[in-house]
Amino acid sequence: MTPRITRRTALLAAAGSLALPGIPRAQTYRQEYKLSVVGNRPIPLSEGAFQWADLVTRRSNGRINVKVYPGSQLVGGDQTRELVAIRQGVIDMAVFSTINISPQIREMNLFSLPFLLQDHRGFDAIINGPVGAELFRALATREVEPLAWGENGFREISNSRRAIRTPEDLRGMKIRFAAGAIFSEIFTALGANPVQMSFADLQPALSTGAVDGQENPINLFLAFRMDTLAQKHLTIWNYVADAGIFVVGKRVLESFSPADRTLITDCAKEAAQAQIAASRKGIGIDGDRSSIEEMERRGVTVTALSDAEKQAFARATRPVFDKWAQTVGADLTRRAEAAIRGARA
Repeated sequence: MTPRITRRTALLAAAGSLALPGIPRAQTYRQEYKLSVVGNRPIPLSEGAFQWADLVTRRSNGRINVKVYPGSQLVGGDQTRELVAIRQGVIDMAVFSTINISPQIREMNLFSLPFLLQDHRGFDAIINGPVGAELFRALATREVEPLAWGENGFREISNSRRAIRTPEDLRGMKIRFAAGAIFSEIFTALGANPVQMSFADLQPALSTGAVDGQENPINLFLAFRMDTLAQKHLTIWNYVADAGIFVVGKRVLESFSPADRTLITDCAKEAAQAQIAASRKGIGIDGDRSSIEEMERRGVTVTALSDAEKQAFARATRPVFDKWAQTVGADLTRRAEAAIRGARA
């Protein structure tokens, strides 16, 4: 009896170990997947990360549990280290700011070339066209898989001293920038005194007058009440944009079933579209000026530059543009310029 039972048990076990046609094997995933993003709610860049995590967790019925770690806390608050951390396996997923990864991915400096994009038509021409696809391919060589383009918004300039309409208005002003040599060079070319500083240090610096101004998207200005930090003048000049990128570590993505890879990608694209819409809310697109009107209600003088006024700044910063276009890639920059001209024609 015992030998027959043993053989029968072995046969059943062997049969059970084979996947039956049409019946997928159960996929074993980690208890948690870590998603990093700079900043925190309520800014759109961070909201996009939370929405992506929520969509993936809900639509997978909890099989893929994604937790957001805002403020780049998994890398000690240094957002420029997120790309390296994904490659090292410290982070599984991220919503990158192109400004923060451009030191490692030189092509991403395209979004920081002064006065290249000009407006959202130019921005969309890049992210939705061949140039955007090439930028994704450049990122994919770094062991991460880009899934969707998002947006943190065009970076506008505010200060405590006066309205800025011409390059001369910036002379002598101490302007904070987050990181990146190109930003230091842009403000130096405009006669300002650029000061590199973390966002945590920015708020007390503005309050005490240690710096006069800063540059950030309107959505961030409103969310962090910069009007209460002596920032009474804001100029809309669209000098550079901050794109968002929804990414997953390549090895992490490959660990999921094909169906779950599609689910994660679809959720990223949905969250990215919501992020773009949120970053553009109320800034004058399609007649919606609610964010601008809110700044004015808070006592902020809002100055929107005309195309002709922006050109004065573009001429002053052209040497910076030409220098950094070589870093981005001269051919890539030319193709980006052509795409933007076509979109704005």
